[in-house]
Amino acid sequence: MAAVRAAARVNALVRPRERGMLRSFHAFMLRWVMFRFLLPLGLYGLLVFPAAGAASERADCLALSGAWSQPAEGAAARQRLEQAMSCLLPARVLLVGEQHNAPEHQQLQLQLVEWLAVRGQLAALALEMAAQGRDTRGLPRSAHEADVRAALAWNERAWPWENYGPAIMAAVRAGVPVAGANLPRERMQAAMRDEKLDQRLPAAQLQVQQGRIRQSHCGLLPEEQIAPMTRVQIARDVSMAQVAARLAGQAASGQTVVLVAGNGHTHRVLGVPRFLPAQLQARVLSARTAAADGAQPLQADPAQEDALDAVDAVWVTPALALRDHCADLRALRQAGSSKPSGAAP
Repeated sequence: MAAVRAAARVNALVRPRERGMLRSFHAFMLRWVMFRFLLPLGLYGLLVFPAAGAASERADCLALSGAWSQPAEGAAARQRLEQAMSCLLPARVLLVGEQHNAPEHQQLQLQLVEWLAVRGQLAALALEMAAQGRDTRGLPRSAHEADVRAALAWNERAWPWENYGPAIMAAVRAGVPVAGANLPRERMQAAMRDEKLDQRLPAAQLQVQQGRIRQSHCGLLPEEQIAPMTRVQIARDVSMAQVAARLAGQAASGQTVVLVAGNGHTHRVLGVPRFLPAQLQARVLSARTAAADGAQPLQADPAQEDALDAVDAVWVTPALALRDHCADLRALRQAGSSKPSGAAP
């Protein structure tokens, strides 16, 4: 941590026109410290790497660390959040990537929503977890949770309400609309057949995205399904970008739309940011879990290889219990294939 703070102090003392000369060095130092010290120790913090050309417009960020087991209490936790927001704002859209199985990431989302709402800066909360066309507009601040869930057509089996409900209800109580942003299920079959979606990514990046689809399905997905499933991923990203851009266009000056989605969707090169209007100011905060005992996180991030170049900030939380999700997937596949002929699905 001392190395990170030293690098930040040097940057603060250098004249603005000389900072560009040190930017590459600082990025290297911050990455080295993250992977050498923070992740192995199970600490978490915020590491920000400004996009090219944006450093002069944004505050320099220190690496933050501390145990997420005490996230919301005390001045230290509030200070960390203040520093994070000072780095990421102003932005018309703030994309918050998560690992879906990490409760600390949903807790972070709640804190971000509350922080923006109390300042009148939260324009809307958009979610991967609900379909485009579903929203809470028309519901009063006092709306019952059941009414909010109905308005969003909430899928409890896929997205436990106990994880996402607190941030959603915080937005509703603040009088802020919550909107579904994901591709509706009824449009997925059409997306699978839409070869025009292949052209929404350059050829090299399309291959990378297809490779990540293979990896996320543990190599068990038949090859003929790779292209259709990749098209669905692209269509989902396009849908979320459309909703975020529309909400940002309706927002008052100085307000921010928060979009919550999995890290694979918030990847700046492959995901939602690629499909946002070029003039729309957007920032990406990626919440990730540290590796446990040198192993991969419980839910491998499909954007992890070049994550530090594809997001504006990384918020690291302690490692989760190890679990081989590929083994679970293989077991389910085996169980399905072992059913006797004529058995119910």
